[in-house]
Amino acid sequence: MPGLLSIERITAPPGFNRWRILPAAIVIHLCIGSIYAWSIYNPALIRTLGIVTSAPDDWTLRQVVWVFTAAIITAGIAAAMTGRWIEVLGPRKIGLIAAACWGGGYLVGGAGILTHQLGLLYLGYGVIGGTGLGLGYVSPIGTLLKWFPDRRGLASGMAIMGFGGGAMIGAPLKDFLIRMFYRAPEYLGTMDQLNLITVSGRRYAMIAGQKIEVVVVNTLEAAHMILPGPEGAYVLGSGSVGVAQTFFIMGIIYLLVMVTAVLSLRIPAPGWSPDVQTEPGTGKDPLVTRHHVDVDQALKTSQFYLLWVVFCLGITGGVGILGMASTMIQDIFGNTLPGIVDASFAGAYVVMISVFNTLGRFFWSSCSDYLGRRTTYWIYFVLGIFLYGSIPYFAHAASVNPSVVWLVCFYAATMLIFSIFGGVFAALPAYIADLFGTRHLAGIHGRLLTAWSASSILGPLAMTSLREHAENQSMDKLASAIDPELFARTFGAGTEHLDQLVSNHTVTLAKLVEIAPAGTVDPTPYLYNSTMYLMAALLGIGLICNALITGVKPTHYMRDN
Repeated sequence: MPGLLSIERITAPPGFNRWRILPAAIVIHLCIGSIYAWSIYNPALIRTLGIVTSAPDDWTLRQVVWVFTAAIITAGIAAAMTGRWIEVLGPRKIGLIAAACWGGGYLVGGAGILTHQLGLLYLGYGVIGGTGLGLGYVSPIGTLLKWFPDRRGLASGMAIMGFGGGAMIGAPLKDFLIRMFYRAPEYLGTMDQLNLITVSGRRYAMIAGQKIEVVVVNTLEAAHMILPGPEGAYVLGSGSVGVAQTFFIMGIIYLLVMVTAVLSLRIPAPGWSPDVQTEPGTGKDPLVTRHHVDVDQALKTSQFYLLWVVFCLGITGGVGILGMASTMIQDIFGNTLPGIVDASFAGAYVVMISVFNTLGRFFWSSCSDYLGRRTTYWIYFVLGIFLYGSIPYFAHAASVNPSVVWLVCFYAATMLIFSIFGGVFAALPAYIADLFGTRHLAGIHGRLLTAWSASSILGPLAMTSLREHAENQSMDKLASAIDPELFARTFGAGTEHLDQLVSNHTVTLAKLVEIAPAGTVDPTPYLYNSTMYLMAALLGIGLICNALITGVKPTHYMRDN
């Protein structure tokens, strides 16, 4: 094994076809890129006990989205800490560690779901899996850019294209497995057929003198169940949501596939260069250098920190949406277009996000070879500001006048957002190479990926916090407009117990909308408005920082260039 992983063993012989490296790099990124299908898990993870809807002791949406955040935070830290070691140990050793962590993280996380221990889920998927994510991300890219110095944007774009495509394959597979292992809980009947009582915000059914804890779903909530079922009361914890089993299977698949791909990685021999030496844009772009900058020296330049901010703000909105994409589209259109937008539609939406994320990585990174990296990022930010600002308008229009037209407009806007999101990622390694050279690209890239960690905090925090704030405000407003007697009859307690009922998921926005006075506007489509305006503002700041980036001063170059 030491010989198989040594630098000497993985150095390519003369005449080696560099294009053979691409499939291995893409496959590795396809596996770890499945993190962008995380939102597929959200509906199941917030119902692991209630199965058909959230139970009092189920995890909240904020808690499960932060598992996704923890994985990306850890990925950025791992990439920053090990970027330099890739040059020493080689991509195979780092890649095998990545495979063990990514696949093993799924297995540990699955155990956490099965035992309902949130900390174990964070440790498995968030920390162990996140470590594998960071190592698996930087290792193939650094290797590819050594093989393709003449097509930096194209090479990094093709590898990172695999990362964007991970969700395209992973989302339908995960959705299929969840549905396959799903077992509906025991159904007791409709509310008018049962004697339901409320104790400390929890719902119970009195059956033959016994008090059985139940969860209750209405018509709107039944439409968003993992598998359709009747409205009414279900026995708490009597079924299976299928997500733990899915974690176990996916972990084994990813481990085996990644190990196979990692063993195919090779590095070019010292002094190797391609037959074609032309680097598009080199002669006309003042940002592009043929010199090299050491990792530690790069940290002393303003260009590093400006690029850090540009990258962070460029992806913050996309990271936030990715953690909640399935939930978001159902919130905005699920009630206005119930016959179209359901759980299956949301799953397909996540897949299409991955498609455009993938296409954007290849398209934009290839364009950057000719437009220049800074110009390409200008396009990203200007277009992104307009697109994020348009989403609240489409949500409002769909609420006032339900029409497929507004769904199509929303769909198109978010698909363009994710093509840009993919482009920001894909062009980054080439942007780094332009500014700092390729010799220490892996190390510099790893440190810049801490911006990915920062965006994974800022994006999901904005999405969950602002959504939760808007939801709480909406529920307070709706509860005050509902007849107190009707409220007490529906939920078994008065409005003075609203906070307790909400915390135990007995009262939900959907249940309040159902009994609200005629003509009341459903506030659900508006839950994300403030978040989208914030994301547009952040892109404006990123636009300014990108304009400030200039070429690195010669005093920072390595002396042996």
